[in-house]
Amino acid sequence: MRRAAIACLWSHWARHPLQLLTLLAGLALATGLWSAVQAINAEARSSYAEASAQLGTGQFDELRAASGPIPLARYVALRRAGWQLAAVLEGRMPLPGGSVEVMGVDLLAYPALPAVEETSDINGITPADALLAPGLLIARPETARRLRAQVGLPPVTRSQNLPAGVVLTDIGTAEILLNRSAEVSRLLILPDQPAGLAPLADLAPDLMVVPAEGRSELARLTDSFHLNLTAFGLLSFTVGLFIVHGMVGLSFEQRRGMIRTLRALGLPLRDLTWLMLGELLLFALIGGTVGLALGYVVAAALLPDVAATLRGLYGAPVDGDLALQPSWVALGLMMAVAGVFAASAQALWRLSRVPILQVQGQYAWSAQGMPVLAQAGIGALMIGAGFLALAVFDGLVAGFVMLGGLLMGAALLLPPLLTLALRIGSGFSRGPLGAWVWADMRAQLPGLSLALMALLLALAANIGVGTMVSSFRLTFTGWLDQRLASELYVTARDDAQGTEIARWLHSRADAVLPIRSTEVQISDQTVFLYGIVDHPTYRDNWPLIAATPQVWDMVAEGRGALINEQMARRMDLWPGDTVTLLPGWSLPVVGVYSDYGNPTGQAMTALPALLQRVPDLPNTRFGIRVDPAEAGDLRSELADTFALPPQALVPQAAIKASSLAIFEKTFVVTGALNVLTLGVAGFAILTSLLTLWAHRLPQLAPVWALGVRRDTLARLEVLRSVALAVMTAILALPLGLVLAWALLAIINVEAFGWRLPMHLFPLQWLILLLLAVVTAGLAALLPARRMHHLPPSDLLQVFANAR
Repeated sequence: MRRAAIACLWSHWARHPLQLLTLLAGLALATGLWSAVQAINAEARSSYAEASAQLGTGQFDELRAASGPIPLARYVALRRAGWQLAAVLEGRMPLPGGSVEVMGVDLLAYPALPAVEETSDINGITPADALLAPGLLIARPETARRLRAQVGLPPVTRSQNLPAGVVLTDIGTAEILLNRSAEVSRLLILPDQPAGLAPLADLAPDLMVVPAEGRSELARLTDSFHLNLTAFGLLSFTVGLFIVHGMVGLSFEQRRGMIRTLRALGLPLRDLTWLMLGELLLFALIGGTVGLALGYVVAAALLPDVAATLRGLYGAPVDGDLALQPSWVALGLMMAVAGVFAASAQALWRLSRVPILQVQGQYAWSAQGMPVLAQAGIGALMIGAGFLALAVFDGLVAGFVMLGGLLMGAALLLPPLLTLALRIGSGFSRGPLGAWVWADMRAQLPGLSLALMALLLALAANIGVGTMVSSFRLTFTGWLDQRLASELYVTARDDAQGTEIARWLHSRADAVLPIRSTEVQISDQTVFLYGIVDHPTYRDNWPLIAATPQVWDMVAEGRGALINEQMARRMDLWPGDTVTLLPGWSLPVVGVYSDYGNPTGQAMTALPALLQRVPDLPNTRFGIRVDPAEAGDLRSELADTFALPPQALVPQAAIKASSLAIFEKTFVVTGALNVLTLGVAGFAILTSLLTLWAHRLPQLAPVWALGVRRDTLARLEVLRSVALAVMTAILALPLGLVLAWALLAIINVEAFGWRLPMHLFPLQWLILLLLAVVTAGLAALLPARRMHHLPPSDLLQVFANAR
């Protein structure tokens, strides 16, 4: 009996291959977009973990100084006291095409690193060899090629056991490359310390112990970025599942007679349910596998831009190559299976509730759907629950819960709102044909509601994300003009050359603004503390979002500090509060400035006040104010006079171009997912129209018989689809604007620590409206073409069958 039942159930798909292809295609699209995001996230996190293992970070407790670097003398003193420590000196070294991260370690004390072992095994170079002049640099092959192209650097050897953009060397060589002598960045506390040692709190009270953590700092820093991608992938997955839900429901409706016959012949409901579950599981595995292949292609195309974004924003060593990882493959298949069963749950529940011999009408299955008022009530409750979650809980997850409730609630509200709009529209109809068109649209709405929900979500996502990106672009470009006020930025080789350059520029430039900073720990967070001089460049251009009266006078006198928005929000510090910059040095916060694109905290105060407490700040970087017309000549003179390489003399325009390039790459993934999601929504409309085509003939045949031409009916088919799409787009506009507000005011603040002003872009809305019209029109073309070329005999057959 079961074998016959399987053959009977499968015969439906043999008679309706388009439905089967549509079901598998919808599942493949949903799984593909979701798995693409998961593949990108998994590859990035794998790179973080690999970098942590290759560099030995996050595996040992560390000693750090709240004021930034640790004096070398302190390291020597602790070693002499018996503590087993390993020193690390880190910093960025400029190179053509972008800087690299230099990591200098005490090769004789630092735990074994894979790159050092590889170099020793393959090239016969021991750690002791790297201690001899002129030193040795170890880097990945692509980084090694860039290093070898520079004159004056130590010999370079290659190793695949290092992250991209990282150079490993001995700490003595790193001191020379980074021009940071007699200091270290951090100290690793090695295991198996001798017994009876004096406590570190007594030997080094100014140093703090940072416990080892299982996850790398980069992984924590980029969590918000990956969570944003995951949310977008989940939205795309949901839109794709609308197709699956529609196809499964239609197949159950069309097989009602078959199901009734099988049960009447003695097939138990339990067996029938298990057979259908097995059928759905098979489809989930097939569609999920195809989706994984599609997701791999999409991820491989997008990963280079994601890697560039992560490197530019966070300095994350992420490769642009994609590797097939079991984790996201398994998760993709699990999501496909779970999605199919979730999309089929309603149909399976209805199957278990229908009496064996009950005779159903043509739309009996769909008529059992949720009442309009109940659906509207549930939608309103979901929206309310989302905002309630945001009010009760804090954090990024609460923000996404709010967005989820908003989007799904709005999707449920769409059919009731469209029904109301169609009822209102029918009141303006003229003549019997117009009245029939409005009534026909209401009759077809239940079958198209899922596809229109998908279109609503896709359009709202496009409006919301597009508004966010465009607002960010508009704000970011204006902010760059404020922050990058200097016409030229110079980096000297050492402090002595920096002093000489400043003296040389005194009579040749309008102003020489030193850029001097140190890294400090405030409330267990890393903050970069800058010292600035009193100059109109800061007073006239610096982008303050909150300030006390006479803010710049207080900063210039060393009586106040400015902090960036990220630090203000994370530590809840605002003008009037007090911040402890260094042990024993606290200042009132007198202003907060915007600092877009920066994941870390920053603080600024008067340079003389900072030098009193940290006198050895590097004096190698300067912002030069000069007539823009003279900046090019001054750059050439500086290069010739001081033998400075091109990367040490960066014009303002180059920094802006680089920053904007990173910005554009940051949103390339969301832009691509926007387009793909809109494409999936268009495909959902097409599949809904095609699957409803068989049911259209009983409605169209009487109208044709009354004298309406087939080409007129075909045009009305397109018009109906376009009209519903336009109404959906109009309803998507306020939803998209609320989504944009949530992204800018809630998600962005929680994820990155800054809030952007919201700007409106009506031209973008018009373009999206046209895209919705084109999408719906193209989706309706095939059914309309069928109507136009339909033989009259097929229409007459409707009456012959007394349907």
